[in-house]
Amino acid sequence: MFLTANQILLTTLVVKITIVAALATILVRYHRFRHILISERRAWPERLLFAFSLGVPLAAGVTSRLLLNYDAADLTLEGAFLAGLIAGPYAGAIVGLMVAAPALLAGEFIALFFAVGCGFAGGGLREACPDKEEIWHFSPFVFTKLHRHLWRMVRNAKVDWAVILLLAPVALELIRQALGWRFNHPQLTRLFFLHTETMSPWWLALIVLTSVLCIATPIKIWNNARIEHRLEEQEKLLLTARVEALASQINPHFLFNTLTSIQSLIRTNPETARTVIVKLSGLLRRLLRSRDHFVTLREELESIDEYLDIEVIRFGPQLKVEKQISPDTLDVIVPSMILQPLVENSIKHGFSRKVGGGRIVIRSVRQNGHAIIEVEDDGMGMTDDRLNTALTDGIGLSNVNERLSVIYGATYTVRITSVPNLGTIIRLEIPDMVSAERITA
Repeated sequence: MFLTANQILLTTLVVKITIVAALATILVRYHRFRHILISERRAWPERLLFAFSLGVPLAAGVTSRLLLNYDAADLTLEGAFLAGLIAGPYAGAIVGLMVAAPALLAGEFIALFFAVGCGFAGGGLREACPDKEEIWHFSPFVFTKLHRHLWRMVRNAKVDWAVILLLAPVALELIRQALGWRFNHPQLTRLFFLHTETMSPWWLALIVLTSVLCIATPIKIWNNARIEHRLEEQEKLLLTARVEALASQINPHFLFNTLTSIQSLIRTNPETARTVIVKLSGLLRRLLRSRDHFVTLREELESIDEYLDIEVIRFGPQLKVEKQISPDTLDVIVPSMILQPLVENSIKHGFSRKVGGGRIVIRSVRQNGHAIIEVEDDGMGMTDDRLNTALTDGIGLSNVNERLSVIYGATYTVRITSVPNLGTIIRLEIPDMVSAERITA
């Protein structure tokens, strides 16, 4: 059973919208093309890349229309106008030249002037539009409230760009229809356009609406990608701000505890207090110089060494520190100042009430795609009640726990095992990344 001419035209219009939606979706998946959409200020190489990315498949569509009679693949008007609207008049003209080239070779001489004109028309509107975001709000639904928009333009004597942007492709399609009916002959095509032998106003309106939809659909798809990118950027900024806020809690916490120790040493052992102050000033200078929120484990251990120099001076030779660091973990990226609160917790809570010396072991190993870091002490340990509140009370451990959750996800937390009077093991699991972009303040 064969389709009528009107049924074929309707099918062609539907397929045409489907093709342009598929093309827009495919293009936006490429990183470089998506990057071009994000910025409104584009260098010439980016405009050329945009033009060729859009022009090559559109030219292939015109070729398939000429060779295979696949009319739905011809997006000459929509492609050229869209390129100009997004990337400027010259990009629109380049796309117009590319899509018109196959038609020109087939003898459709008007196609060249029409396609380039559509590109310049879209680009001209882009240059004239004062707010480029209006372009990304292009929508055929303006038709439903067109009378209100027109009345607002007359009443306020102000250009409504939503109406102008919508009417431009409508006018271009009507011009194409007029040129096609005027210059085409049964055996000679000067400009391709969709039509039926008995064109009624309803079919003409449907063709015009399809042209508008073929422009609005890619804009909608690409604008969604722009919005997703902005949301991702905002999430990154929020994450950076939160990590920075959490990191800023550590330094004052450590500083106040050390100053308290210096205060107690000033009267009993002023020379030791002086040495601690010198060590503390060196550590603070290092922290102020570094604005990285992520460092290698090697750098973090160097920071711990400076901190332990202070603690060894305070506690004397009775404090023993041992490191069991796997060499392949030294280049693993970790949050800065992530170990100092753990070591401080072992010293403050593990040894403060213990008679005799204390021993701290810092170990690291790579395992199953993670870097496992442990801080173990042979201090007083924790009772079950204290263990249940260790990650919520105080600043040090709760801060480290929250930083891990914020940066790596809720499944990454501090794990504590402790036995009263025997000691405590604090364990961190961090995704194994040996190179990463550092987030700076």
